[in-house]
Amino acid sequence: MRKLKKQLFKIFVILFLVYFFYLIFNESSKKLTDNKKIHNELIPDKVNDPPILKEKFQNLNHLNGLLKNNENNYDFDDKEIEKRVEDNFKILDKFEIENLKKDWHNYNQIAQEVQRIGPGEQGLGFVLDALDAKSNLKQTLYSQNGFNALVSDKISLERSLSDIRHADCKKKLYLSKLPKVSVIIPFHDEHFSVLLRSIYSIVKRTPSQLLEEIILVDDFSTKDFLKQKLDDYVTENFKGLVKVIRLHKREGLIRTRMAGARQAKAEVLVFFDSHIECNVNWLPPLIEPIALNYTTVVCPLIDVINEENFAYTAQDNGARGVFDWDLLYKRIPLIDEHKRNPTEPFESPVMAGGLFAISKKWFFTFDGYDEGLDVWGGEQYELSFKVWQCGGRIVDAPCSRIGHIYRKFNPFGAFGAGDYVSRNHKRVAETWMDEYKNFVYKRLPHMKNIQSGDLKKQIDIRNSLKCQSFKWFMENVAPDMINYYPPVIPPPYAYGEIRSVEANFCIDTKFRPSQSNFGLETCQSSNKDIGGEQNFELTWHKDIRPKSRNVCWDVSQSSPNSPVLLFECHGMHGNQEFKYNPKTLQIIHSISKLCLDSNKDRKEIYMNNCDIKMDSQKWQFEFFNLTMIQHDF
Repeated sequence: MRKLKKQLFKIFVILFLVYFFYLIFNESSKKLTDNKKIHNELIPDKVNDPPILKEKFQNLNHLNGLLKNNENNYDFDDKEIEKRVEDNFKILDKFEIENLKKDWHNYNQIAQEVQRIGPGEQGLGFVLDALDAKSNLKQTLYSQNGFNALVSDKISLERSLSDIRHADCKKKLYLSKLPKVSVIIPFHDEHFSVLLRSIYSIVKRTPSQLLEEIILVDDFSTKDFLKQKLDDYVTENFKGLVKVIRLHKREGLIRTRMAGARQAKAEVLVFFDSHIECNVNWLPPLIEPIALNYTTVVCPLIDVINEENFAYTAQDNGARGVFDWDLLYKRIPLIDEHKRNPTEPFESPVMAGGLFAISKKWFFTFDGYDEGLDVWGGEQYELSFKVWQCGGRIVDAPCSRIGHIYRKFNPFGAFGAGDYVSRNHKRVAETWMDEYKNFVYKRLPHMKNIQSGDLKKQIDIRNSLKCQSFKWFMENVAPDMINYYPPVIPPPYAYGEIRSVEANFCIDTKFRPSQSNFGLETCQSSNKDIGGEQNFELTWHKDIRPKSRNVCWDVSQSSPNSPVLLFECHGMHGNQEFKYNPKTLQIIHSISKLCLDSNKDRKEIYMNNCDIKMDSQKWQFEFFNLTMIQHDF
């Protein structure tokens, strides 16, 4: 019996391979009708066509080798024969996927963009001349938009960008058959050139066969140029590709997105903000994971378009999105496996929220966003928890990069919606976070008394889809998040004023904003009448920050006399990690191994080579926890 099964299996494999080779070579014979066609198939056009046929012949040999190798790996009892058949089908499935991939780069366009010069080209920043920089127009536009809109007007709508992807992204192939997308862009009173540049960057850098439409959803804008002028412009320049939907009252970001999603025709929805720029070959890596599994939601890496000069720069090479228990969006480092594969999509517990792709079928399986959420805020948590807990997953695609303008301030207001962010957060917590919501309420006790509105529809959706508990989410999707953002904050290593032993002055950050320097001032404990900001914490994150603020000491250089600046706290150590030595009274920067030093005459602080003999490097924290310091440092 065993011998018979072995022979039958061999006959099956041989017949399958004969049929498979017949299909491949039959398809090839139709193409190879003369020597010229053979030459064109095997030697691709220099610009766009990869040598797919040549790869097929090479890969068939590789496939044959894999199958033969698989034949030698088993003793032929009944279970092993079954295992071998299963493994052969896996090999063939993998072979099929790999041989349906192509290079989606538009090399002609890339070559043209590299040649462009002018204001803002190649993603460089542009600086206004002295007259424009001091003009009333510049100030007016800035106050209306929260960014330097006059700079935008000086830059081409079709400006080029530098390709800042990882070098291996340029070699990546993606499925040759990908779904079409509808790009949905909600906007309210967006600056005209910024909105148009967003559209042009999509149209120019997206394969036309994948772009079904761009849907602009106007959330009741008041600016005249966003009415008939916009309609006329998109009609004349985009020939039906760009559509404008007008809302008849102000709805806010969430309901505006939903209005666009309901009108979308394509299989995949791509949600963007109205102040973005797409980089090279952004779309294929964003939608391939969805083509492979429609319950996957994919986010690009979000780069930074500077709000002052519109310089396009990388934010970083990726991190996982999470939250703290004040429900503020945070990022934590990639796990080692993802660091070793810098071009492959990696799972992320929480999306940033503004830019992502999702299957329309999957989006409406759970009825899209909770439309009880007002204006904006909390929607990224609601969608992230919903996706993960109801059977999907979220990944970031490192080879898809989109630039985004982060406004310096919100110029639009909340149109009478009150404390909509807290109300939104409570809706999310009550629907999805189960008993973990209590950790949020301990941090934000005022939320207990906020009315969240009717949640029956959202709870019914969760129950009907048999979604997982939030405990499951914490244990399976974000198991290490509590190492960075524990529900109960550990006590600080040290806190209070930081007094210079030499100068008898105290460090004072004076409530200065991010990217500011700071120095020494008279200690408030010595003179209660003076103002300032002298109460600090060496937190459990091992960063030093003014109490109750989210700016941290940051040292980006490793040479003597390096400055100490304030930057937004990221909780990821690096430039912001310090330790305190109670014996030597030194504050040491962990990466550079430099010590905090001072010049009492100029009231300056800076980093310097450590020297325990120098009193200028000795600092007294008002309070410190010796047990914690000895344990962790």
